[in-house]
Amino acid sequence: MNNILEVKNVVKTYGDYTALNEVSLTIPKGSIYGLLGPNGAGKTSLIRIINQITMPDGGEILLDGEKLNLNHIQSIGYMPEERGLYKTMKVGEQCLYLAQLKGLSKAEATKELKYWFERLEIQGWWNKKIQELSKGMAQKIQFVVTVLHKPKLLILDEPFSGFDPVNANLIKDEIIELNKQGTSVIFSTHRMESVEEMCDHIALIHKSNKLIEGKLSDVKKEYRTNTYDVGILTDNVEGLMFDLTQKFTLTQTDFKSLNDELKLAINLGDATPNELLNTLVQRGQVTHFVEKIPSVNDIFIKTVSE
Repeated sequence: MNNILEVKNVVKTYGDYTALNEVSLTIPKGSIYGLLGPNGAGKTSLIRIINQITMPDGGEILLDGEKLNLNHIQSIGYMPEERGLYKTMKVGEQCLYLAQLKGLSKAEATKELKYWFERLEIQGWWNKKIQELSKGMAQKIQFVVTVLHKPKLLILDEPFSGFDPVNANLIKDEIIELNKQGTSVIFSTHRMESVEEMCDHIALIHKSNKLIEGKLSDVKKEYRTNTYDVGILTDNVEGLMFDLTQKFTLTQTDFKSLNDELKLAINLGDATPNELLNTLVQRGQVTHFVEKIPSVNDIFIKTVSE
């Protein structure tokens, strides 16, 4: 079986409101899968169904080839956006309790907690109460109890919320390491830069419907515009612009640079990159020549807006 999770035509309604409209997704084993969408798109409804917090009104979900059932709870780690720690309990006591709910013995839980507390350098927090911790510190504890039982599938809803950049990077590295060890990850976030860094597959849900799904590289290819950012130093701007407008479509653009060059975004149309480059080098010194690959943020905004 090549897929850790298959969502097949899932429907979820709340009265007259449809939260999910026959949504189908395929999450490959070993992937970091970005589940994207604006607020209210249906992402949280789907995540809750996968975790069997609520049930679908139609369709089915397969985990590792088996129809989702209560025994699968121990194969899933879920870190919700709204954290669920008991504020007055001590950290160590709470971690042991939650680990045992996931099927670990006290001895197994203690061993795993020792590993994670040392790895994240939080050994001194064992006897603190959650209410004594900052939001970011509590987030670390939430992360530990989410991954402690070594789930096959890790579902993270806005995992970097509340973290400063240093700790966000630390948790990002831990997620990537878990993925390298075989854990499949569903990653829901509004931080598009995190999706760019981490995800190899994405899906975009909007107004209860799936609009996009696939390998991130394939999605980007689908949305490419055949446009290049160009920087050129020239003593003859008028001659350059005349040559370019004979074959290409030009617009002004901006990109970070150390040179005071002319900056253009050039659409190739039916021409090739080599034809553009040849035209440029005849008129000046090319300092920048990069295809404008659409970012996840660009794709998100374009698709949702349309």
